[in-house]
Amino acid sequence: MQPLLVVMGVTGSGKSTVGELLAASLGIPFADADGLHSVANVQKMAAGHPLTDDDRWPWLHRVGEELRVHKSTGLVMACSALKRVYRDAILAVEPGTTFVLLDGSRDLLERRLSQRHGHFMPQSLLDSQLDILEPLGSGESGITVSIDATPNEIVDGIRSKLAAL
Repeated sequence: MQPLLVVMGVTGSGKSTVGELLAASLGIPFADADGLHSVANVQKMAAGHPLTDDDRWPWLHRVGEELRVHKSTGLVMACSALKRVYRDAILAVEPGTTFVLLDGSRDLLERRLSQRHGHFMPQSLLDSQLDILEPLGSGESGITVSIDATPNEIVDGIRSKLAAL
């Protein structure tokens, strides 16, 4: 059976970059949960306003559905999934999901964001994301990896930790 993985973390942590490389290394599809947001959510974030939980619930359900329809092929999904209740919402739809938290210092995240152009998520929302981030807790299916490395080194670390699960 192929893995169903959510590569999670705050903006600038490398979810899309690492997720794409991880999917390629595993030979399974990649999807970005940003593409599942409603137009209203994207406009709200682009205007510098953080989403509310009410904004997120339908989106998280779509994330879970996307994972569920890829059970036979496996899937790596880039998705912030910052709070445990958000991860629980995804698991309610697809309980076979494993989470990969990309963890890095505020300084590193700010440096990365300052080099990113053309993304709808502004650097100004980093604080709101760091404020609500809940690391993976006991009983959650997942791993945490440092992003203080090259993308390929991060993927190697993820694969090594996943193999040990």
